[in-house]
Amino acid sequence: MNPVQPPAPPSLDLPGPLVPADWLARRLGAPGLVVLDASVGAHRAAPRSIPGARPFDIDGALSDHTGPLPHTMPDAGTLTREVRALGVDDTSTVVVYDGAGVYSSARAWWMLRAMGFDRAAVLDGGLPAWAAAGLDVRPAPAAFTGPPGDFTARPRPGLLVGSAEVTAALADPGAAVLDARTRERYAGEAPEPRPGLRGGHMPGAVNLPFGDLQDHGLMRPPADLRERIGAVAGDRRRLVLSCGSGVTACVLALGAALAGYEETAVYDGSWSEWGLPSPLPVVTGPEPRPDGSPRP
Repeated sequence: MNPVQPPAPPSLDLPGPLVPADWLARRLGAPGLVVLDASVGAHRAAPRSIPGARPFDIDGALSDHTGPLPHTMPDAGTLTREVRALGVDDTSTVVVYDGAGVYSSARAWWMLRAMGFDRAAVLDGGLPAWAAAGLDVRPAPAAFTGPPGDFTARPRPGLLVGSAEVTAALADPGAAVLDARTRERYAGEAPEPRPGLRGGHMPGAVNLPFGDLQDHGLMRPPADLRERIGAVAGDRRRLVLSCGSGVTACVLALGAALAGYEETAVYDGSWSEWGLPSPLPVVTGPEPRPDGSPRP
């Protein structure tokens, strides 16, 4: 009589760049799985986390603080050191979440992708969706104290771009520059939260607030994402994405990946750079209709 074989552990192969809470719950604690908490601001100070999560501190060591801009990508050596300190290996499967839903977790996912690491996904709905599903929540650890990993950053050119590339994209009929800020900030009707920045938007950029790609904190289905992105990008397949400081532009990058777009870049400095007093052009007012006439 053959002995009863234990069930095989669930596969850690990611179904895509986004995973639901039940997918993660079935695999939590599995060897090779690393869960990262990429919360920022007030959500980073929250005392709750998914069990075993490790802090991916975008406000801290996982941004470049040598310059004046917030949340820009650190160099490859720094990222390698900091991600290794979180126990991430080149063969790890990483799921990133944040305390707001899908917000700064997308930035961590895009950073890893820009540095050549594809075995990462965002938890759909983040910690709010996890808690709403009745799943275990623990006190948040201050730091990860386990053994370091062997992760190595291998930068991919073109996934994070600067103002020169954005300027070129604004003049390229095959590219669309999408601004993830609110409509009021895009139009220059609401003040910028960072002092010293001009209000308005890049001439030729179109507005797609990152929240429009979500429904009750969850990312919308791929067909809906394609429709919403296509409504502003038209038939242009190359997307350059901007926001206030390079964080929520990555939510648009996540939505674009789910919608099937393959040529996507994030403007790392975003409005924190473009909006500074400089010769870079700024316009105000709502975006025009597709026929060029002004919107009311």
